[in-house]
Formats: sequence, C-alpha cells, structure tokens
Amino acid sequence: MRAFAAVLLSLTLAACASNTGEPSNKYAETTSNKFVAANYEAADALLTQLGGRLVADKPLIMATVVNIDALDQSSTLGRLVSEQISSRLAQGGLRMLEMKLRTSVYMKRHMGEMMLTREVGEVAHNHNAQAVVVGSYAETSDAVFVNVKVVHPQTNQVLAANDFVLAKDGVVRSMLMGR
Repeated sequence: MRAFAAVLLSLTLAACASNTGEPSNKYAETTSNKFVAANYEAADALLTQLGGRLVADKPLIMATVVNIDALDQSSTLGRLVSEQISSRLAQGGLRMLEMKLRTSVYMKRHMGEMMLTREVGEVAHNHNAQAVVVGSYAETSDAVFVNVKVVHPQTNQVLAANDFVLAKDGVVRSMLMGR
C-alpha cells in the first residue's frame, strides 16, 4: 500500500510540474482581447451618427455580418460581431428586434439571419422596422476589416456607417475557421 501511495504521489507531483501555465496564458490572452471593445466602439459610433434621427417606438433589425467575398456566407466571427453590435445598440436605447425568434426570416443553419438586398425591405416592412443594420468583413493574413451600416429599408439610404479593423489574433482566427 505504501509503495502504491508513493507511486501515486510521484505521478501527481510530476503532473503538477509539467503544467506549463498555458491555461493562465490563454485566459490572459482571451480577457485582454479587444474584440468586444471594437464591436462596442463601432456601435457607439453608429449611435453618435444617428444622433436621435430614429424614432423610439420603431425597431431596428440586425442582419448577420457577412463575408464580403461571399455575401451569402458568414462565420462565427460575423455572427458574434452582429450579436455584440446589436447588444450595444440596445444598451444605447434603440429597440432591436431579435430575429432568431422569428420564423419568417430566411435562416441558414450555422449562418444566422441572412438577408439579401431584395429581402430587406420586405422583412423590415413586415416587422415595422425603421432601419436595418448590415455589415461585411474581409480577411487578410493578419487582420479582418469590418464595415457596418444602418440602412433605411425603403430607400436604401445609409443613415450611419463605421469601419474598423480586428487584429487576426488566435481568438479571431479561430472564429473565422468555424465557418
């Protein structure tokens, strides 16, 4: 029994010694990531540009931010950018319509709320939305360029727009791979 305890103790100590600290490094990398802050800053810029031009009693629709090279495709990154911008706009006092709860919107598995130009006006009309937030992203080897716009659905007039860049770090890269 003593021999077994000694072996177990030595194995436990060896396992502890081999811990390279990676989990804490990954945690530090993730918590210091500027992804959420960049999305919130983009939404704040849209709110500033809108400057009260929208009425309080009509909602906005957030479309999924899509890949600029394939407008019918997105990724985890595009869907999360959409979610965070929608959240921040709601925090800023806009009425955001949650489209995932609606069945009349064209939805692709793993893609989010995909709205093509010809569908935006119809969906906005059906939901009495005064504007639609749309966006796209483009990848380079070390960055992702994101564009978001608030568009009037009947006229296609851009009411507000913002461009920002995300560093293509490990977190962003992993969200792009999960298409």
